[in-house]
Amino acid sequence: MQNIGILGGGQLGRMLLQAAANYPVTVHILENDPDCPSAHLCHQFTLGDIRDFEAVYNFGKSLDAITIEIENVNIDALEKLESEGVKVYPSPAVLKTIKNKILQKEYYKKHQIPTADYLITENRADLEKAVDFLPAVHKVGEGGYDGKGVQLLRTRDDISKGFDAPAVLEKMVPIHKEIAQMVAINDKGETALYPPVEMLFDPDLNLLDYQLCPAELSTQTLYRVEAIALAVVRNFKSAGIFAVEMFVDKNGDVLVNETAPRVHNSGHHSIEAHYSSQFDMLWRVMLGYPLGNTDPILPSIMVNIIGAEGFSGDVRYEGLEEVLKMENAFVHLYGKKQTKPGRKMGHVTILSKEKQDLLHKSNRVKRTLLPKT
Repeated sequence: MQNIGILGGGQLGRMLLQAAANYPVTVHILENDPDCPSAHLCHQFTLGDIRDFEAVYNFGKSLDAITIEIENVNIDALEKLESEGVKVYPSPAVLKTIKNKILQKEYYKKHQIPTADYLITENRADLEKAVDFLPAVHKVGEGGYDGKGVQLLRTRDDISKGFDAPAVLEKMVPIHKEIAQMVAINDKGETALYPPVEMLFDPDLNLLDYQLCPAELSTQTLYRVEAIALAVVRNFKSAGIFAVEMFVDKNGDVLVNETAPRVHNSGHHSIEAHYSSQFDMLWRVMLGYPLGNTDPILPSIMVNIIGAEGFSGDVRYEGLEEVLKMENAFVHLYGKKQTKPGRKMGHVTILSKEKQDLLHKSNRVKRTLLPKT
């Protein structure tokens, strides 16, 4: 029985715990919220800050392996744990690169991975000098997530929205589709690819609204997406599971946007829609088991359930019973006690052979299932 720790106790940790029930593993969670979504599902809960060196080191030193559900963790502690024989998925070196969007872009450039043109700005004064580079996307170097730490700068008038901190100024490119490709890689270097998904975002919240699997891509573009995603992951030289987010233009050219070194929102549909989910796959990687089957069982669409506007406080779910009556609709609520506008509260995955059926049902779910107070 292996002892494996997860840094962070949010919904990703919760879904990892649900998949862990199938394996001989004791799971430990480190989180500073005793009411987090993972707290009541793990074998051992430790209250502590995942950004604190001592908390992470003391949590991990008696474990066989450790993984993350968010990048904002203490990497120095993970490096010390790795040096003492604790396996870390992904390696701390990968986390150091991905955690900082500047280093991440430089990684793509170093390994000749196609990505949008960019400049590095250290402060707002640098940004003001780069006005001729607009329109562009300004991404703060560290600390951004779920659309936070990202600003669209179209004209000189938008400069004041930019960050007065080290950041990436990325040239805005014409996007035909946004694609995410999940890739798993084990300690032997063997890989497994999930079919790419097409992502559609809420333009106001800059959060994933829903995603369609498989993405509609030409064969040539699909091969390009897969080859680029594999190049991103293999150059990390680390086992784990990765979500590579990409832009596809109308000509089929592919640019890498960002990479997440963990289970990811763009893989949630795999719980019902694929033979081996992203969560099952990560346990196979960490426990040394054969990689799972990534084939789809049926096409799918996943809808994020987001906290409704105008409601903050103890949550109740309006329309839940109606959605549960829908054929091949699978509801996942994350166990968060409090809702607020824009907060991820759950997701619904729908399976169907017909794309129009998927789109119709996803819109119905979006209108029906609302976290309120």
